[in-house]
Amino acid sequence: MTTERDGTGRDHGGSATRRPPRLFDSPNRAVRGPVLLAPDWRLEPVGQVDSSVRQQTIDALRQSILNFQLKPGQRLVEREFIERLGVSRTTFREAIRELAAEGLLTVVAQKGARVSAPSIEEAADLYEVRSALESLVVTRFVERAADHEVRSLKATVRNFKKVSARTTNILELLRAKEDFYEVLVRGARSNALQQLLEGIKARVHALRATSLSHPGRVKETAAELEAIVAAISDRDAPLASRLCAEHVRNACNIALASLREAEDASRDTRPVSRRTVMPRS
Repeated sequence: MTTERDGTGRDHGGSATRRPPRLFDSPNRAVRGPVLLAPDWRLEPVGQVDSSVRQQTIDALRQSILNFQLKPGQRLVEREFIERLGVSRTTFREAIRELAAEGLLTVVAQKGARVSAPSIEEAADLYEVRSALESLVVTRFVERAADHEVRSLKATVRNFKKVSARTTNILELLRAKEDFYEVLVRGARSNALQQLLEGIKARVHALRATSLSHPGRVKETAAELEAIVAAISDRDAPLASRLCAEHVRNACNIALASLREAEDASRDTRPVSRRTVMPRS
């Protein structure tokens, strides 16, 4: 019998069974393989100070997803979240529609909203799109960025290495790597590419953490980013673009392997139906 998690993160019903590997684990310890990140969490009621209540609700839920306070596959129980956020049902539902349009939530008729958890096929497609977009962003950066922006990009890689030397906290590592992308996208000077890339990265955010948590992947990531920046410094757009595509492909392979492992383990825990064989007369 399976175990259902509601919006509070508590288990309900069902007997204990061997669980499949989770995608994340506590961000405060070294991660070994696909495990679960976020523990307990809370949402503060939204106010009406700098933006509309609707926008603040969207921002609060989006941040909770990106910080892994809301885990992939977790259901958002409407009543509980309305009480936590202190908003109306209409505002909450509008926020759900917005985040579903971004791909962060999946809404199923009669079942409500859940944090999106891409299938293997969906993840493969998302990574392929991400690879193409990032390669184009790198090309535009080589063409349009000033020399001081290239130096800033180098600095973000140095900072990523410093962060990785002092912590295994996945959220900190992701934030440090995000600095690299912020400089890269800013130097590419393309609002269209920025919007598209941000949308794709948000949808594979959980898988990015899975990939980065793989043993040895942080060190590989630093080396790959250094190679990309070296090609950018030489203003070699084709090489930088190819190295960027390889970087995304390497991350994709690890993420998809973790998804397959979790899927296989989940299949192993399903009850096997037994058919009664009648003796021959």
